[in-house]
Amino acid sequence: MENIHQLAIAAGLAWASGLRLYAVLFVLGLIERMGWFNLPPALHVLSDPLVMGASGFMLFVEFFADKIPVVDSLWDAVHTFIRIPAGALLAVGAMGDQNSAAATAAAILGGTIAAGTHFTKAGSRALINTSPEPFSNWTASLTEEAAVVGGLWSMFHYPLVFLVLLLIFLAIAVWLIPKLWRAIKAVAARLASFVKPALGSSNNSQPRTAGSDTD
Repeated sequence: MENIHQLAIAAGLAWASGLRLYAVLFVLGLIERMGWFNLPPALHVLSDPLVMGASGFMLFVEFFADKIPVVDSLWDAVHTFIRIPAGALLAVGAMGDQNSAAATAAAILGGTIAAGTHFTKAGSRALINTSPEPFSNWTASLTEEAAVVGGLWSMFHYPLVFLVLLLIFLAIAVWLIPKLWRAIKAVAARLASFVKPALGSSNNSQPRTAGSDTD
């Protein structure tokens, strides 16, 4: 059972990092500092006041950035290079003192899980941003935050249930991600089809310079 709990924490931290990395870092630091749960030694650094201050500040920034249409997609694009390696590192840290092979496997699986979560989030939010109203964006953002809180709670208290739900999520993500990106490409193509004629008509309306007409 201890191995299942350890696996659930490693996979859960990688999964949650793809949604709200800074929330994960801050909550883990708070858990360790308050003594609510014994974290692996490699994660104790997250409870350092400097680390908690940095993660808390970034959590504050992300909370608002994630609720502004377009800004949230730019934020996601930048964090492609942050969430995925962070998810891999957290998975390794959650596995504790393991041999190099186990640590490497944890990094591979953690990075893959974080990538699946991140690209599912980024793709769905990019499509939501095609709607001019902000309410669907806010709803998606708050739902993601609730999912992270619920996921972290179940990861610690019901690890087996969490792992089953995570497998279901990953199966849905594998099915959904290609569809999301095809839909994004279709939207981009439609936008391009509107922009090109507008640019063409603008160029045609430019005044001709003297001597440009031939007899």
